[in-house]
Amino acid sequence: MLVLLLAFPAAAAAAPDRSDEGIKAATPVEMLPTTGEKAVDIGLRHLGTPYSWAGSSPAGFDCSGFVMYVYGRLGIALPHSSWMLWGEGRPVARKHLQAGDIVFFNGRSHVGIYIGNGTFVHSPHSGDVVKISSFSEDWYGSTFDGARRVG
Repeated sequence: MLVLLLAFPAAAAAAPDRSDEGIKAATPVEMLPTTGEKAVDIGLRHLGTPYSWAGSSPAGFDCSGFVMYVYGRLGIALPHSSWMLWGEGRPVARKHLQAGDIVFFNGRSHVGIYIGNGTFVHSPHSGDVVKISSFSEDWYGSTFDGARRVG
C-alpha cells in the first residue's frame, strides 16, 4: 500500500494576518488656513500696487487702507486709520507674532500685515508700492510700536 503524504502550509501562515485590525492607518489631516494666513495671502496678491493717499482699493492703497481692504475681503470691518486700528482686536507681543497680525510703527502712524520670519507686507508711502519689508531694516526695527490680532 502506498501512502501519499501531502504537505500543507501551517494554519497560521494560511490565515490572513489580523494582528493590526482595529488600528487605523494615519490619515493626513488637512489644516485649513487661519484668518491671518488668508489675510497674508490676499495682501501678497497686491504686491506692486501703488501707494495712494487715502486709497483703499486695488487701484491704490495707503497703509491703513491696505489693512482695511485685506481684512474687508475676509468679512472683517476695520477702520481706515492706523490710530483707530490700534483699538481693534487684542495686543500681541512681538515674540508671539503670527501671520496676519497687524504691526504698527512710528507712533502708530504706519501699519502693515505680518507675514512671518520678521517680515510684513504694507503700503509704505507716496512714490512707493505695496511691498514686503523686514524688522531688520533700521527704520522699522527702531520704530516698532506693537501689534494687534483681529479675526
